[in-house]
Amino acid sequence: MENFTPVLSLAGGLVLGISATLMLAGGRITGISGILGGLLSAGSSDRSWRFLFLLGLIGGAALYPILGGDISYITLNPYGFEESMHYGALIIGGLLVGLGTTIGSGCTSGHGVCGLGRLSARSLVATCVFMAVAGIVVFVIRILMGS
Repeated sequence: MENFTPVLSLAGGLVLGISATLMLAGGRITGISGILGGLLSAGSSDRSWRFLFLLGLIGGAALYPILGGDISYITLNPYGFEESMHYGALIIGGLLVGLGTTIGSGCTSGHGVCGLGRLSARSLVATCVFMAVAGIVVFVIRILMGS
């Protein structure tokens, strides 16, 4: 395992857990799809914190390599797809994720982090479905398609 970083992974998990707990204490769920949906909805009155949250999410990822983080293991075409198929797969995948978060009333961060932390049975089922589908997709792409 080239990128095995247990200390950094633990630190990241602790920061994520603490931030989700602080959001819950304020009466908010740290679900990215719900935060983005509330930012984009016409009648939302709490856009400022949603915007700042998403800005921090994107800004943190952008600052990582600037501050010396190694991203050399990331490639633009990790599965060997042709470029046209790769972008098409990203678009289709994004639309399916949006559909899934609508049907499931939340995303992996909302259900998996916050919902499980609140011992929600609905979130447990949703997270199990997310993980099962992810495993099936990896199996299809890596084994059946040979990528």
